Amino acid sequence: MLFWGILGALVMRFAFIFLGSALIQEFHQILYLFGAFLVFTGVKMFFDDGDDEVMEPDKHPVVKFMSKYFSVYPRYVRDNFFVKRKGKKFITPLFLVLVIIELTDLLFAVDSVPAVFAVTKDPYVVFFSNIFAIMGLRSMFFFLSNIMHLFHYLKIGLAFLLTFIGLKMIFGHYLHEFGYKNEYSLFIILGILVVSIGASLAFPPKKEPESIVPPENET
Repeated sequence: MLFWGILGALVMRFAFIFLGSALIQEFHQILYLFGAFLVFTGVKMFFDDGDDEVMEPDKHPVVKFMSKYFSVYPRYVRDNFFVKRKGKKFITPLFLVLVIIELTDLLFAVDSVPAVFAVTKDPYVVFFSNIFAIMGLRSMFFFLSNIMHLFHYLKIGLAFLLTFIGLKMIFGHYLHEFGYKNEYSLFIILGILVVSIGASLAFPPKKEPESIVPPENET
């Protein structure tokens, strides 16, 4: 699943990056649209309370849509995406998981690709930086998944980061008139990440006290 998820991410990033580059070359004003979208995403992330809603799998929109138009086999069949039973083809729950992962990565691409264009307009630099980031995350997936809970302020840092990048895309032309360089953006981004990670380590989340169940009265 991790392999197919990475492969799908590479294909979608390729399409998004070169399509975005072509749009920027033809319509430079689209950068303002990208910037406004990043500002909206950053503000929304900042005010998000972070409470994850527990969603039942059979009520997920993707599962409901796929179940409506395709025959879904009721259980996993090892690592198969498709299975044939009594002459009829079914898609397996594993394939539904893959579709959900790819759609989720599509949302990440909508955020990350405009953010990289704020640093450089070279599509090849943007593409290969995304590729190296994705491949690096693949190697560090299990390590990062076990330590991400330690960096509870990282989400706030990412909210500030997206907002900054969006504002930079909107007002970048005016900033460059005052001698602003793209290198400054890299230092600011690095500073935001360092501060958010450092704050997470310096001020760990408070552990909720365990509820003590009083002993039952003896009769």
